[in-house]
Amino acid sequence: MRDEQLRLTVLGSATPYPSVDNPCSGYLVSSGSSRIWMDAGSGTLGPLQQHTRLDTLDAIWISHLHADHSADLLTAYYGALYADISLAAPIPLFGPPGIADRLAAFLTNSSARSPIESAFAVTELSDGHQVDVGSLRLTTRAVVHDIPAFAVRIEATGRSLVYSGDTAPCPTLTELAEGCDVLLCEAESTQVSDQGDQVHHTPEDAGDTATAARAGRLILTHVGRSLTPPEAVTRAATRFDGPIAHADPGTTFTIG
Repeated sequence: MRDEQLRLTVLGSATPYPSVDNPCSGYLVSSGSSRIWMDAGSGTLGPLQQHTRLDTLDAIWISHLHADHSADLLTAYYGALYADISLAAPIPLFGPPGIADRLAAFLTNSSARSPIESAFAVTELSDGHQVDVGSLRLTTRAVVHDIPAFAVRIEATGRSLVYSGDTAPCPTLTELAEGCDVLLCEAESTQVSDQGDQVHHTPEDAGDTATAARAGRLILTHVGRSLTPPEAVTRAATRFDGPIAHADPGTTFTIG
C-alpha cells in the first residue's frame, strides 16, 4: 500500500548564505507519489537529489526572490536542460511576479533570451492563489517582506503544513495558519527594511503567530546567525506552549 502521509524534509535552513553543513532555505514536501520542492535556496539542489530527481518533481514553489530562497533555480535550469535529464514537460514553477524574467536576465548570455520556459512552466503567484499538485492542495497568501513575498498552506490526507516564507508577523499568515498541524516559521531576527519596517519574525514572534493560529506544532527555520537553534527554540517557547523543533538539515517530519 502506498504511503500517503504528508511529510516535510528539510534540505536546508540557513540564512543568508549556506554554512558548512547547512544549505539555505529549501524543503521537500511529499505525500504518496506527489513531491514539491518548496524554496530553492543556495545549496539545496544537492540534498534534493537524495530524495528525488528534477524530472520526478511535480512542482517547485518559491516564496520570494531573495537568493537564499531561489538561487538554486539557476543550476536547476542547467540540470533540467543540459545534463542527464530528459523532461517530458517543463517543471511547473510557482513563484512571485517577474520570476521568469529574473531568471532569464541572469542566465541569458547572448542576444537570444535563454529558454527559461523550456525548463519551467511558470505560474505567477497572487494573494489567494490555489492549485492542486498531485495529491497536494496549495493555498498561497501574500505576506509582509521588503519585496513581494508569499506564504503557503499545503494540505493532504486531512493534514496541513503552513510555511511562512520570509515575513514580518501579519494577519494573512495567521489566517493562513489557522488550525494547521505544523507551522514552519522563520525566526531570523528583528530586521528592518530601508524604510524602517520589520520584515522578519523573531523567535518570540514565531511563538506568537503559532499561538494566535492555534497551530499544533511549531518548527523554526531560517534562524539568524546571531542565534543558535536551541536559543531560538527556548525563546519561542516563552510564547507558544506546544511542541517546538528546529528545522535541522536532513530531518524529515511526518505531519500530524
